[in-house]
Amino acid sequence: MKKKIAAALAALMCLTAAAGLSSCGDKGGENGEVRVYCFGDYIDTVLIDEFEEETGISVVLDTFDTNEEMYPVISKNSVDYDVICASDYMIEKMIGEGLLAELNKDNLSNLSNIDSKYMEIAADFDPGNKYSVPHTWGTMGIMYNTAEIEKGSITSWNDLWDEKYKDQIVMPDSLRDTIAVALKAKGYSINTMDESELSEAVEYLKEQKPLVYKYANDSARDMVIGGSANIAVVWNGEILYSQDLNPDLDFVIPEEGSEQFLDMWAVPETAKNKENAEAWINFMLEKENAITNYEYLTYSIPNTGVMEMLEGDEDKLQYLFPADEILARCEVLKSLGAEGDDMYSSYWKEFKAE
Repeated sequence: MKKKIAAALAALMCLTAAAGLSSCGDKGGENGEVRVYCFGDYIDTVLIDEFEEETGISVVLDTFDTNEEMYPVISKNSVDYDVICASDYMIEKMIGEGLLAELNKDNLSNLSNIDSKYMEIAADFDPGNKYSVPHTWGTMGIMYNTAEIEKGSITSWNDLWDEKYKDQIVMPDSLRDTIAVALKAKGYSINTMDESELSEAVEYLKEQKPLVYKYANDSARDMVIGGSANIAVVWNGEILYSQDLNPDLDFVIPEEGSEQFLDMWAVPETAKNKENAEAWINFMLEKENAITNYEYLTYSIPNTGVMEMLEGDEDKLQYLFPADEILARCEVLKSLGAEGDDMYSSYWKEFKAE
């Protein structure tokens, strides 16, 4: 959903196929190994080398593109992993199914580096912050080209239904994210279980279809950077990278509020190297390491080291760490349960078939 596809990593390390093949690599360093399963291109590989040198633990990194690709690998235990990165709603689902191990916070001395605001957000889907630790945070919004569209003229999700932007709009191609845009446009929660609200939102998406240039995820930013489109729904972590390539681009979180996400580190219940997994998480929480990864990703990392480094840089802070009054209008996706998943899936299939 919110990640760059890993291309360079394939040349650097041995990846596991989703079918469940074992990762290649040695049996571990002097202190064993840690098997990490993460979204693609979500870690500066320099940090892997530094972790191995510092701890003597060998890292085996495998990657996936979506939470839904990761989930069956862990739920079926088809491959042994010690630490995973997963999004808020998936963490909630996996906790409910007993798939995650409670963390030993005695091994997480750097946990205090995570800003308390984001620990509170995480506690909404992981009560007591028992099973997971934040890696990145972000919010969905609208990136647009101010050379073609007046700066400040886009303020609402409903602007994406304006016919003057026909064939200029890139929308997400993601069940929950796409529907979330329409739900927020209508003033509803992105986690609604009211079928009448969901139906209204999907009908609204159908009305928008003739205006949409393309439905895309990772490539959405590139279309606006390159000028194929002028508007795209993207994550706030994309804007700084995009502005480096096209300084005319701006980003706004619509007035109705938006979806925010937390991608979290967690340890599967079946992990064979739990202490090594916690050593990995603690390493990633270190301030300097968080800064290194932020400079690689340009995604918001809710680590006080990153926030202190950016202090006073209002141009970046407005995008990466929006004001509290904006966050108050944002929601984290929640696990909907089997009934909710079926209802949303049914409406999504109907929308895709339209």
